[in-house]
Amino acid sequence: MPNATIDELRTCDLRISQPRQGYRYSLDPLLLARFCREVKPGGSIVDLGAGCGIISLVLARINTTALVTAVENNPEMAALVEQNIHNNGLAGRASVLAEDVMDLRKKYPVSTFDLVVSNPPFRKSGSGKVSPLAGRDSARHETTAGLADFLAAAKYLVKPSGKICFIQLPSRLPEFMALAAELKLSVLRLRMIHSNAESPATMFMAELAKGRRCESVVQSPLFVRDMDGVYTDEVWQ
Repeated sequence: MPNATIDELRTCDLRISQPRQGYRYSLDPLLLARFCREVKPGGSIVDLGAGCGIISLVLARINTTALVTAVENNPEMAALVEQNIHNNGLAGRASVLAEDVMDLRKKYPVSTFDLVVSNPPFRKSGSGKVSPLAGRDSARHETTAGLADFLAAAKYLVKPSGKICFIQLPSRLPEFMALAAELKLSVLRLRMIHSNAESPATMFMAELAKGRRCESVVQSPLFVRDMDGVYTDEVWQ
């Protein structure tokens, strides 16, 4: 992609190309990747709405024998994912599918993946501020697929023994829980992310599964920075 930057993620030995302007990954996908439990050896992972592929690449590094598929409907970003896969020596284990989340039932049989992960657009169409930078608004706001569609696709794709992991805004937690119940997805773990110990939650992460009944575990909050503004040890692990 022209006018792209290359940024190093040294903790995972990755070099990530991403647009100089437009949507650039933040800390959220890195926290989500670490929130996911490792899959079994030789397992399969799919990342819905992959952007530049940051979650897919990190999960491929963490799960050293897994096969990872990055799904991204923006052709330019999908090409960037492909470039990042090759530049990081992961062509044998990671791949990109330039497809809309709404069309994945045509591509895969039910219950294909051990882990389905998604950092979907956070805001509904027409809500919040619209970015003037190309690509950033479509990454932040729902376009063809909404939260219900991402969750329905995740349920279809995940194996009964597998897990689903999402990250979202706290303001959408009631909607998220209602959609999960409607889809008969059990929320296994829930964790809130805070800027520091005195701030309200800025994001939440959830792990779900289909075909199970269990009590939800609300984990201890994750604080990104201490009160001096320094990243906490957990964030830097």
